[in-house]
Amino acid sequence: MTPSTAPHVPPAPGARPATRVVLPYHLRALAQVGGEVVVTGSTQREVVDALEARYPALRGTIRDPVTGRRRAFVRVFACREDLSHDSPDDPLPEPVLRGQEPLLVVGAMAGG
Repeated sequence: MTPSTAPHVPPAPGARPATRVVLPYHLRALAQVGGEVVVTGSTQREVVDALEARYPALRGTIRDPVTGRRRAFVRVFACREDLSHDSPDDPLPEPVLRGQEPLLVVGAMAGG
């Protein structure tokens, strides 16, 4: 069963939800993971905190380590919506919290 077809078991009351996260290739390589990762967190800040705690090589890649602000070249998407400019403390969309949709971290493309 793949993560997208696995049945979802809701978290126990008071438990932090398990959030599926898809990282871009270069961040997966830094973290030495092959695909989707699962961390606890119900906001962007909690998810990035959990990613950086589990994969220390990611510290400073998604957000500035001094200011804590998302790096300009990184975007965050969920449910076909760009969440990049939402407050990092806003709750993630319900389908993400229920494990039905992943949180996508995307490296911006630039150039010409």
